[in-house]
Amino acid sequence: MRGLITALMFTVAAFWLPLSVWAQDQQDDTQSEPQGAQQQAAQERVDNLQEPLYNPFVERYVLDELKQLRKDMAAQRVNLTEQFVDRQINVADKAISYATDTVTYFFYLIAGVSSLLVLVGWTSIRDIKEKVHGLANEEISKLVSEYEGRLRSIEEQLSEKTRHIEDNRDEIELTKEIQSLWLRAGREHTAVGKIAVYDQILAVRADDGEALTYKADAVLELGEPQWAIHLCLRALEIDPENGNAYYQLACAHASQEHWEEAVDYLSKALEISTAYRDEAMEDEALDGLHEYPPFARLMGIESTGMERDSEENAEKQEVS
Repeated sequence: MRGLITALMFTVAAFWLPLSVWAQDQQDDTQSEPQGAQQQAAQERVDNLQEPLYNPFVERYVLDELKQLRKDMAAQRVNLTEQFVDRQINVADKAISYATDTVTYFFYLIAGVSSLLVLVGWTSIRDIKEKVHGLANEEISKLVSEYEGRLRSIEEQLSEKTRHIEDNRDEIELTKEIQSLWLRAGREHTAVGKIAVYDQILAVRADDGEALTYKADAVLELGEPQWAIHLCLRALEIDPENGNAYYQLACAHASQEHWEEAVDYLSKALEISTAYRDEAMEDEALDGLHEYPPFARLMGIESTGMERDSEENAEKQEVS
């Protein structure tokens, strides 16, 4: 009876195991089909993208990278300074040890010679001992004085390096503040707002010629050409090769209809950088110069109505 029950259990297990495996395979197939469809749909969506899914904050990324780079440079400088000081101290320790050993051996040599002299009756051991101690103290004093001077020099160098590191840290903080102000100026949409930000930049760094020229551009938007001219002249005192300052002077004089001065300053800007040529052709502040013959010759464009009128007047005068 027990053998019959055992055989029946083996038979049921033999039939049930394939059925359970087949059911598991069917379940895996049903689960894998929706996943495969989702992956295919996601791949098609990625392939059909027309623009990036997101717009990264590039300015913030650049600032963080710059800050991290400067921190790494400062840490590297501190590390190099520490290594330099450690090497100097190791050299000093080795030199002092060598000097001490030399003095010790010298003392032993003198003691041996003195003992020999005492034995032959040349002098007493006390006189030799005093002389040896005097010589040893003198040599040690010289060595100590020498290495005290070297250590003092190392301390001064370390203090100087530390001062440079502090100055660099202050410069990094100042540059970071100015960079943030430039980003604020770029986000301002009104000339008054831009001028306020440029004033903050100039309060931090008064000799910033670029801030003066950009402020002059914003002042021109407010219709203040004299103020803009004054700012540009200040920028040229700081940097005589500031092409943007010459360009803004040309715009300011053009707004006052001082055509000759405008063309003169524009030519100086073009001598520094030819990139101002395209900007001058599209700048509304210089539209009045398009009818001025020297401007046409400077920009290499065909003569306009004003130049033709001047030529006709010249011809009439010749005929008369």
